[in-house]
Amino acid sequence: MPRHTRATRKDTPAAGRPRRTAEAARRELTLAALMKFRLVINSTKRHFRWLESRAGVNGAQLWALWEIRRRPGLRVSDVAAAMAVHQSTASNLIERLERAGFIERDRSRDDQRVVRLRLTAAGKALIERAPGPARGMLAEALQNLPLPALRTLDESLGLLLAEMRLHDSGVMHTPLAELLSTR
Repeated sequence: MPRHTRATRKDTPAAGRPRRTAEAARRELTLAALMKFRLVINSTKRHFRWLESRAGVNGAQLWALWEIRRRPGLRVSDVAAAMAVHQSTASNLIERLERAGFIERDRSRDDQRVVRLRLTAAGKALIERAPGPARGMLAEALQNLPLPALRTLDESLGLLLAEMRLHDSGVMHTPLAELLSTR
């Protein structure tokens, strides 16, 4: 003899609507998350384009200048660490900024191998007139998240990357401004 259970309010379709299945809920959440990724990517891309049109340098270059202004005397390796990019990427950024006259390299008198970076007058002027946030809107938003939310996001993105079976992590050290560039 079948056993009957009492229907609860959440099990009963409201006003003749069919019950939402777990699969439908998953599909709905998947699409909602996908749309949020699109919004993040598009907004970040638009911000970088706007920033470059206003400042005359790309987002990664502006961030590097901001880091050097924030901590004068940084080495290229310090800039790379602050921006989470490869040292060769930071070196290329620094080279372009030096050619443009925005930074200078100073060799240490004690150890000629140590090169410190500082802004020129043109670099200081550029960083003062450039719109913010200098790190970019995504990096700034991540920095401002409450720590528990940031941890959860980091763990969730780690799970997403594992599910995608991504093995090429080299791109993780490429500035977003370069990844989203349309050039």
